[in-house]
Amino acid sequence: MFNKKKQPPIKSLIAQGTRIDGNVTFHDGLRVDGEVIGDIRASDEQTSILVISEVARVAGQIHADHVIINGSVKGPVHAFDLLELQPKARIEGDVSYRALEMHQGATISGQLKPMAGGTEEKPPLKLAANNG
Repeated sequence: MFNKKKQPPIKSLIAQGTRIDGNVTFHDGLRVDGEVIGDIRASDEQTSILVISEVARVAGQIHADHVIINGSVKGPVHAFDLLELQPKARIEGDVSYRALEMHQGATISGQLKPMAGGTEEKPPLKLAANNG
């Protein structure tokens, strides 16, 4: 999307009805439909994608390249490439990102912190409302 790299496949799932108490480390892609009480961290070795679904709950830190959230997160979120907040996303904690896509309805209770290098390669935004 914002980067030219191919997205990694989602190889792991924490299913609805599953609760993990403790930290989770993953490679490639992870989808969370259940509950994680602990940090979720992607391996630094390769590009990663993390999906927090509408029914998921996470209480802990999140660290991944591409993070898609549509559930509940209590804790800081660090998206090293793109953070995508879908309409039912609820975040209580500070958010750092290189690029941000936020849909109407998503909420953040915390600070937004853009990472350096996030805006240099993007063209300036032109609003349609300014054309008249």
